[in-house]
Amino acid sequence: MKSITTDIKIRGDKAIEQIPSIKDKALRINLNESIYGTFAEIGAGQETVRHFFRAGASSGTIAKAMSAYDKDFSDAIYGIEEDGRYVTESRLKKMLAHETQLIEERLHREKHPNKIFFSYANTVATIDFAKQYKGHGWVGIKFQVEPDEEYNEIILHIRFKETDARLQQETLGILGVNLIYGAFYKHNDPKRLLRYLYDHLDKDQLEIDTINFSGPRFAEVDNRLMSLQLVKNGMTDAVMFGPDGNNILPAAVLYKKNILALRGSFRPVTKVNMNMYKKSYNMFIDENKVDKENTFVVFEITLSNLKAEGEIDERDFLDRAELLCSLGQTVMISNFQEYFKVVEYFSNYTKARMGLAMGVNNLVEIFDEKYYRHLSGGILEAFGKLFYRDLKVYLYPMKDENGTIVNSDNLKVHPRMKELYKFFKFNGKVVDIKDYEEKNLEIFSRKVLKMIGEGEKGWESMLPSGIPEIIKDHKLFGYQEETITEKTN
Repeated sequence: MKSITTDIKIRGDKAIEQIPSIKDKALRINLNESIYGTFAEIGAGQETVRHFFRAGASSGTIAKAMSAYDKDFSDAIYGIEEDGRYVTESRLKKMLAHETQLIEERLHREKHPNKIFFSYANTVATIDFAKQYKGHGWVGIKFQVEPDEEYNEIILHIRFKETDARLQQETLGILGVNLIYGAFYKHNDPKRLLRYLYDHLDKDQLEIDTINFSGPRFAEVDNRLMSLQLVKNGMTDAVMFGPDGNNILPAAVLYKKNILALRGSFRPVTKVNMNMYKKSYNMFIDENKVDKENTFVVFEITLSNLKAEGEIDERDFLDRAELLCSLGQTVMISNFQEYFKVVEYFSNYTKARMGLAMGVNNLVEIFDEKYYRHLSGGILEAFGKLFYRDLKVYLYPMKDENGTIVNSDNLKVHPRMKELYKFFKFNGKVVDIKDYEEKNLEIFSRKVLKMIGEGEKGWESMLPSGIPEIIKDHKLFGYQEETITEKTN
């Protein structure tokens, strides 16, 4: 066998390691006598399988390569989508299921007892002629690791960043090889597999904003953690997962929606968080420009918040996520430290009215100039991006050390920011949540977290119904049995 050609690549800031070239990755697959499968590529050429043909010895790997470009042909093979679209997760899954079934039907196990089959597929739209729509696609692989084992599946959604269709096609081909290679040789380490998807690619070429692993080899994989890795590795700025814990495509759920977002640590989620959500939601859907049936609520946790205690604690992240999911909420993990960035992100998918629910301290921070020194236009540029959109802030009050209720009328911003604040306040961009529960103003998540960890009594009453039981049953946030039964004088 020929020697393996390698490139040098820096992984993170730590080790420098040599990685095989795309040609050698494809060749290694081709020379593996067990791996055999099909390629079905729609919309951007047959760029992935091309690498396997050119690497040599492809007859040992490729059972079939096809591209049903014509819509009628595609529908005849894979069925008609309810929404009539072709670049969808549903279409990709149908492609994978259909091609896997065919390979099982046409290649009998008696003749191929040692083969491990796979089906690779993608359905992609590259940049349009006017270069207004950069393009995106779904890419996936269904594969075996042992001949008699059930299939595993990796499905991901990509967004192209390049502005040339030919370059996008080449990028897709490299990604496809990386995915197939990773599926067979890195499936035992999904986090590393994610990083290998960018071998010989740059993050300026491609964004991966959704990925889901399933099957026997990924039975222990939590797709919420995989979401977190995408943001942590800089592969995307934001990811979302639903109440079931599976990653969801932001574009699919946010498109043309009225969006209400709540940012917090949710460590743990308290009655304050849920009261803020319910009251702001009621005010939001009462707006003239808001359609209740078209409203989507997002609980956002920023990467900087997850790093507040140093390195990201994955167990701590999952504890927060589990509680929010149990309340039926959709969670977004983002790399947006400033609020205007999350609003800009939502604006990629909708022009409808948006709402941000937050506490007084959060609003005061928004008017702190130090967060905008990196912008050439400073705070004015940030506020232009934030409030230029059809946006309202729903402000939840707080109680200060003197017992005074602080709201939008009496909060204090920096003296230089007073006139700017008044402008947005009097233009209706900031509205107070009136119908709040005053007793909740005594609840602070930091205090609750400390009580849980130290085994103090009384924290249960500060959390939404059902949440204390989950914390106790699953031993979340370092829960201990109550060790303090009474305080001594």
